[in-house]
Amino acid sequence: MTLAERYPLLHAPARWEWGGLDVQFSTELPPDELVTNIHLVCFVGDRIVLCRDDRDVWILPGGTREAGESIESCVIRELVEEAGAELAGPIRQFGAHYGTTDHPEPYRPWQPHPHKAWLWCTADVRLVGEPTNPDDAENILEVRTFSLEEALRHAGNDGSYVPELIRLAVEVHGAGGSTTALRQPGSPAE
Repeated sequence: MTLAERYPLLHAPARWEWGGLDVQFSTELPPDELVTNIHLVCFVGDRIVLCRDDRDVWILPGGTREAGESIESCVIRELVEEAGAELAGPIRQFGAHYGTTDHPEPYRPWQPHPHKAWLWCTADVRLVGEPTNPDDAENILEVRTFSLEEALRHAGNDGSYVPELIRLAVEVHGAGGSTTALRQPGSPAE
């Protein structure tokens, strides 16, 4: 069984109206120049980190990449801003939502347009303080760790792909960070 068959909501083409984006998930990693956003499924031991924002929605930490910022620098900054966390292990990239926007201009002037990618990663982290909540970002009210089942309930109460994304991240994290290790021999990548 392919990953797309195991995770059909995650792999289904989708429309993200807030960004005028038509998106498609893939485990094929994007070229660096397409990555505009980076989000993480973070682990403290076997528990998953979620952040509750001022809309009372539980989210995975991450956000928009700044001009000239490396993937690692973006991850480190976003962990501090949204989760009050620091890396405790390597960043493992495991997939991306590739998107094409119908907006006439990029969200930020330095971003690629109209094609872009949201990179998904896993990492072990330590919670070391409060989120810094900069003025131009989400306002995080609470950061907690959850068991897998609790995380799926909190992050998946809107019928979205997020529970499947978390399940895939748990598998990837347990496989040492490789989606290749999860595929059956001879099965297609998706």
